[in-house]
Amino acid sequence: MQKFKNIIFLSITILLLGGCATKQEEEYNKPDIYWYNKMLKEISLYQLDNADETFVALESEHRQSPYLSSATMLIGIAHMNEEEYIMANYYFDEYIKRFEKNDSDGRVRYLKIKAKFLAFKQQYREQKLLDDVLDEINKFKIDFPNSSYIHLVHDIESRVLMGKSSLNIVIADLYKRIDKPQASLLYETRAKETWENQKDIKKVAIPWYRAIFE
Repeated sequence: MQKFKNIIFLSITILLLGGCATKQEEEYNKPDIYWYNKMLKEISLYQLDNADETFVALESEHRQSPYLSSATMLIGIAHMNEEEYIMANYYFDEYIKRFEKNDSDGRVRYLKIKAKFLAFKQQYREQKLLDDVLDEINKFKIDFPNSSYIHLVHDIESRVLMGKSSLNIVIADLYKRIDKPQASLLYETRAKETWENQKDIKKVAIPWYRAIFE
């Protein structure tokens, strides 16, 4: 009886392993349209981790696929919509490196600027990110002066410049409090050079538990 049970157990194990192997085999060597549609479905279901894996499969198996440029842009947008800006910029960078010749209007470069702009988590702690965005904006204006996104880029530029000016005012006030008038004047001047009319800038409210560290 025990021998019979062991045979049954072994048979079930073999069947299960065989089923898993068959299922796994079905996920390899698929046409590019299979991977592309699978990725779109996973994006629509907000399964971005799965969509990332499917994108890797598409890219690995079909390096020259005509669907790859669209897939790269769409999964980048999906991550941006979920506020996963590091991942979004990773895909936008990949698109720019490989497919920017197909993007004469600069859409993906604009999306990269937008993702970096939206990545600001705290008003006064992202100085390098401010400068990085301004660098990207300046490149965009040179490379795509007639882009349909140029006005949106100008709007982001204005917001970033106001943020940078606001930062300089905060630093100026700090130096004023510790009785360093020359340093305070320097940053007040920088603030005006960055954005002339300080009345345009609305001070962002900072929670008390963050304000003590600013």
